[in-house]
Amino acid sequence: MVEQTLAIIKPDGVQRGLVGEIIGRFERAGLKIAAMKLVWPEKELVGRHYADDETYLKSVGEKALENARSKGANIRETALEIGQRVREANMRYLSSGPVLALVLEGNTAVQTVRNIIGGTNPLTADIGTIRGDLTVDDFAQADIEGRSVRNLMHASGDTAEAKREIDLWFTADHIFAYQTVMDKVLHDPSWGA
Repeated sequence: MVEQTLAIIKPDGVQRGLVGEIIGRFERAGLKIAAMKLVWPEKELVGRHYADDETYLKSVGEKALENARSKGANIRETALEIGQRVREANMRYLSSGPVLALVLEGNTAVQTVRNIIGGTNPLTADIGTIRGDLTVDDFAQADIEGRSVRNLMHASGDTAEAKREIDLWFTADHIFAYQTVMDKVLHDPSWGA
């Protein structure tokens, strides 16, 4: 099932000079770049990207609460308050410098990109993933310093989120349909016949 998804190399990835390494991992996996741009995102765009949606904010806060409680922490904030705090920190982080936004296309692209990037917390991300190999930040350290975890990447979580995010970052005339050798090898049933 060929899909498109949004991936963003965050300011820490751009500023550390990891763009080539990261793009290479996606290309070696057979993903095609359908669109790409370097942009220093305005707060307005970042505010739409990290939507001020109560359901989403609560889910973010609930994950943070669960993680904190598993480590024995006693948190007094509500899930919604934590979600709002995380949203604000993420907005500051994503707008702190240039980012590279990409539309990646391929078979099950949403999950494939998420697998290549690795878990949200770099400390527990699998070795072999972008986050597991290329950064050492951690949720606990980020919390102590009152900032977002510097985890190099953003990737859409599902196809609906991918559609919404792609439409935020790109116009249709900046997304290209073209065939690569990988398309032929991976998706053309007549190849090798």
